[in-house]
Amino acid sequence: MTGVTQAVFMNQRSFAAPPGQQAYTTAGTYSWVAPTGVTSVSVVAVGGGGGGSTMSPCNCFNGGGGGGGGGLGYKNNYSVTPGSSYTVVVGGGGSGGGGNPSYNPGGSGNASYFVNTSTARGSGGSGAGTGNSGGAGGAYAGDGGGNGGNGATRRNLKPGAGGGGAGGYAGSGGIGGYFNTFCDYPNGAAGSGGGGGGGGGAYTNGYGAGGGGGVGLLGQGSNGTGGTTKLPNDAGGGGGGGSGGASGNNGTIPPYPTYGGAGGAYGGGGGGNQGGTNCYRGGAGGSGAVRIIWPGNTRSFPSTCTGNL
Repeated sequence: MTGVTQAVFMNQRSFAAPPGQQAYTTAGTYSWVAPTGVTSVSVVAVGGGGGGSTMSPCNCFNGGGGGGGGGLGYKNNYSVTPGSSYTVVVGGGGSGGGGNPSYNPGGSGNASYFVNTSTARGSGGSGAGTGNSGGAGGAYAGDGGGNGGNGATRRNLKPGAGGGGAGGYAGSGGIGGYFNTFCDYPNGAAGSGGGGGGGGGAYTNGYGAGGGGGVGLLGQGSNGTGGTTKLPNDAGGGGGGGSGGASGNNGTIPPYPTYGGAGGAYGGGGGGNQGGTNCYRGGAGGSGAVRIIWPGNTRSFPSTCTGNL
């Protein structure tokens, strides 16, 4: 290699940025500036989970539905210009329903995205509806990803139902569990493609259902397990986190107050609640998140060099 060629080669190398990443995990709108030498990125976005609903005024035979899990979407090798700024939006989780004077729906989670909702997006999970209906899981946009799991519908004048798990990198989050009859009380379903597991339903009136599991941001990992719909005098168990995400919270039990379990980070749906002789809230949905990694031509979701470097 001649001296001139070597100088040019070294000059080119000096502009190559080392691998890096940046994560946004608090709800809000941000501006990400591409570092010097970064010309492509890969991005994952998880939407906020929906909140669980509750029954009010209190009725010992009615519980609320579970909130839907947030969707996960990713975009690989997206071209950026060093020094330019790009919009990042992190969607918050929906609030749990509560209060008087009727059925109280859970709030819907908000979408998370990079640049716009068509580039890389995880939609927010829907809040559990009025009455007993569970919320629908959020969808995704980009090169790939998975839908959030549906929150379970409370069945046949029974206690609260579990929240849906957050979407995976290659499959959907698990649906929440519920108690139907003494011979029929399915647990929350496991997530697929690295998604979060659905929360377990409450078995006994006056006990909260479990929140759905969230999903991690470091690429596809193991599926989240489904939460257990417990036997008498116990609350529903939280769904397990997928791909290293946080598990959903268990529902709470008397003495009062009782709540549906909150969804796990990131994007788990909140569990429904049934207050017995007192009125309390359904669980809140887990917050969404966005993570950017570079260079995008060598690091890509679901699992190519996606860990922290």
